[in-house]
Amino acid sequence: MTWELILRVALVAVAFLTLPLLVGQTEHKVMAHMQARLGPMYAGAFHGWAQLIADGVKFAQKEDVTPRAADGPVFRLAPAVALLPYLLVLLVIPLGPGDLVGQQLDVGLFFVLAVVGVGVIAVLMAAWASANKYSLLGGLRAAAQLLGYELPFVLSAASVAMAAGTLSLPGIVAAWEPWWLLWQLPATIVFFVSGLAEIRRPPFDMPIADSELVFGYMTEYTGLRFAFFLLAEYVGIVVISALTAALFLGGWHGPWAESVGWLWMLLKTGAVAFVVIWLRVSWPRLREDQLQRLCWLVLVPLALAQLVLTAGVRVALS
Repeated sequence: MTWELILRVALVAVAFLTLPLLVGQTEHKVMAHMQARLGPMYAGAFHGWAQLIADGVKFAQKEDVTPRAADGPVFRLAPAVALLPYLLVLLVIPLGPGDLVGQQLDVGLFFVLAVVGVGVIAVLMAAWASANKYSLLGGLRAAAQLLGYELPFVLSAASVAMAAGTLSLPGIVAAWEPWWLLWQLPATIVFFVSGLAEIRRPPFDMPIADSELVFGYMTEYTGLRFAFFLLAEYVGIVVISALTAALFLGGWHGPWAESVGWLWMLLKTGAVAFVVIWLRVSWPRLREDQLQRLCWLVLVPLALAQLVLTAGVRVALS
């Protein structure tokens, strides 16, 4: 039993280290094609296959600088705190039917929602410890954004949990039916959009608006610590995409699910991740007032209406 647990954790750690790199490489290529950028197509000759390696070498060679006025221990710890929640979330996301999950929890969805919310702590740590006014402003914006979008994020996830009658992620996937694609569509949209805001991806990247805040709470970070923040962003894409696929798109459901269910889960996760990249290229950054208005006047009422609909359907079917 102990060796099985160790093996599961090791496999999750491998996924934690490889999937974000694949998403990063895909983003390089997708953005290069959509924006007609030639640079990312040269490193390594064929289709720029070595671009990600070149970026890694670049970050490793940069000097690791800690500002003199910074709170050193907190400043250095923040990138690790940004990464840790996503590693814990990956432990409970089911890859396929049966035992294809790092650790099965009866309250897995509750665990995921609680752990994802820890990300705001890393942002505030980086913002405060940097001793930089632009970093502090970016951190406060990020905190307001994360705390606001946490509500529709949780409400939309609660809708599908109510429909399935369980908080277990494998249980939700097992209970999923194709017709959920229609009646849970509003919850799907709310969850996905709120997830983008939670990981601060465009068009919800106001906390790191380079035109006014340099690079927000990451302004003072260099070298590998800056790379860890970028890695946390890509892991966040994997986590939000996998959660969207598991909760609303049927996870491993598909033809021959018993044998290749894991492949369906990976394909659905990849498709959602592609949409995340596509939005970065095609959608302009939202202003702070637009961002908050979308949250409180659109997503929260929509999520509450979806909860009422789900409760009504559950009562009618019972």
